[in-house]
Amino acid sequence: MPRPAELPLPDPDADWSLPAWLYTDPEVFALECARIIRPSWQIVCHVSDIAEAGAWRTLSYLGENVVVMRGADGEIRAFHNVCRHRAMRLVDGDSGCAQKLVCPYHAWVYELDGRLTGVPMRRDYPALDMAATGLVPVELDTWRGFVFVRLEDDGGPRVADMMAPFDHEVAPYRFEDMRRIGDVRVRDRAVNWKNVGDNYSDNLHIPVAHDGLTRLFGKSYAIEAAGWVDRMSGQLVDRPSADPWERFYQAHLPPVDHLPEANQKLWLYYKLWPNMAFDIYPDQIDFMQWLPVSPTACVLREMVFALPGDDRRAMKLVRYANWRINRTVNAEDTWLIERVQQGMASSSYTAGPIGASEVCLRSFAAKVRARIPEARLHRAPPPGWSRNPMSPLRRQGSMTVD
Repeated sequence: MPRPAELPLPDPDADWSLPAWLYTDPEVFALECARIIRPSWQIVCHVSDIAEAGAWRTLSYLGENVVVMRGADGEIRAFHNVCRHRAMRLVDGDSGCAQKLVCPYHAWVYELDGRLTGVPMRRDYPALDMAATGLVPVELDTWRGFVFVRLEDDGGPRVADMMAPFDHEVAPYRFEDMRRIGDVRVRDRAVNWKNVGDNYSDNLHIPVAHDGLTRLFGKSYAIEAAGWVDRMSGQLVDRPSADPWERFYQAHLPPVDHLPEANQKLWLYYKLWPNMAFDIYPDQIDFMQWLPVSPTACVLREMVFALPGDDRRAMKLVRYANWRINRTVNAEDTWLIERVQQGMASSSYTAGPIGASEVCLRSFAAKVRARIPEARLHRAPPPGWSRNPMSPLRRQGSMTVD
């Protein structure tokens, strides 16, 4: 049976982690941005965030700023937030609403569908073709009410195809009906973007570094890797926790009518290739993405969603308890990844062995190696390697050098 073309072949280096130099090297960072992040889907917002004509939201990453807006015809479109005249940013900030986009530099006017319809002193531009000078579109996708964009199309799957193995699990949560219940939160992290994702899918650190999750889940925490998505889960145990917020959450989580019985006390986590995650709880849905900034820095972008209309006091209190629990978990994870990042800079560390149970780390590393063959090298090649068409791996195929 032929292997799906979009998935990497079996990884001959599967028993090794990605090497340390990939977490600090500027050349590999540039290749990751070009080959991994630019062609990948990135979440912008929920459709309810741009419910009316003219409503827009922006996303900044990799030096680009993308604006997603709803047209007068009700369609959602995405464009580069750049005027075609002198590259001025058309809208500023994270969100807004406008009947037209008017450039604040020279007052060029664009319709909500991207067409250029107004140019002061039009006759002054003999080379201008109005029909060909609309806003530059960005590819857009929607999945269960969430809006995604990608800067380049490398033939990779759409979001629905990525999530297909787990779509039946997500369906009862009614993502389409969700509404954001807080402002978008952005936090800087002094770590390589991959360190955030590695930690998110790392199963072995839960019983070591997260006492709270261990108290809540007991031994039920489980992971699996399915193509483009990692799945993690834990069932809340009945034994009351010694922590007051954890115990409150256990005792007061109200029944959620639209969820099956098996999901009433289930915490689900999905990490989508390469840098996005949904944390799914009975009481709310959290979204997080980690956007690369430099070889040793990234930005976390987070949003929280819930179904409207559930104003039960118990639900509000449980959501607050959820926040208190996960604030501790996030602090623990931040402490961990900052120190891992420091360790990646040590000359003593090259690559570490990956256990057979670390299926998510194996899956991620295989995809990175498929896109950047030099990621198989345990030591960094000489500077300039990314511009050398005769680099060892491109000539010889897979090999491991220590």
